[in-house]
Amino acid sequence: MKYTALALGALMTGAAFAEKLVIKGSDTLGAKMVPQLKDAYLEAGNKTDFEIAAEGSSQAFTALEAGTAQIGMSSRDVKETETNKFVAKGQKLVEHVAGWDMIVVVTNKENGVRNLTLKQVEGIFTGDIKNWSEVGGKDGEISVYTRNTASGTYKTFQGLGMAKRDYGQKTQKLAGNEQIATEVAGNVNGIGYVGLAYAGKEGLRAVKVDDVSPKPKNKAEYPLSRKLYYYTVGEPTGEVKKFLDWAIKSDDAKKVVEKVGFIPVD
Repeated sequence: MKYTALALGALMTGAAFAEKLVIKGSDTLGAKMVPQLKDAYLEAGNKTDFEIAAEGSSQAFTALEAGTAQIGMSSRDVKETETNKFVAKGQKLVEHVAGWDMIVVVTNKENGVRNLTLKQVEGIFTGDIKNWSEVGGKDGEISVYTRNTASGTYKTFQGLGMAKRDYGQKTQKLAGNEQIATEVAGNVNGIGYVGLAYAGKEGLRAVKVDDVSPKPKNKAEYPLSRKLYYYTVGEPTGEVKKFLDWAIKSDDAKKVVEKVGFIPVD
């Protein structure tokens, strides 16, 4: 029997994944939530092996396109340029809502500023506002920490919190939520943003935005709310479908999502 190069590649990929689910992409999902979902899935008696790589949302689409992952994790919508790459190959990228998150603006707990307007958030992260005294705080140069450019949160925050403007030149770009939380907790003049699951770290204060607290009950009103996604190439089948159905719909999975600090799909 003869196979085309494409068909042979598909067969080889299927063989490689026969006993393993490979999930790559967002740090927001991949650092805590998905690993804990994996643990609960295995505890429920499923025998699947997992490989989880939290390298940033952009890597979700790179890995899916290359065939090195079956599930991509993303904390942002897929870009048109990314979708077009799959369309050009005759493939369909399918979106699955994994849950809701809030991008929480955090300051050091010793910082007296507890509420910012969305316009003030924009000013701080674009560099227009440079001193805490400009937003009602004590005199001190603001240290701004952000995610790096591979992060979906980096782009999402730019859209939701910065009117799509460029980040300020002095912003310090870090790889993950944990790194930002650590830096802000150690710097009284620090400010950054993290996923809801990381906002409770010791030393941090979650700031209200436009008088709305980043709490799950406020997800519709909080200005920096967003959806989180899983992506697959084509409709999922087999073990991929089984895991995604469980991770999105089951009561056990929803408990994990809530425990980690995100908001389950209704």
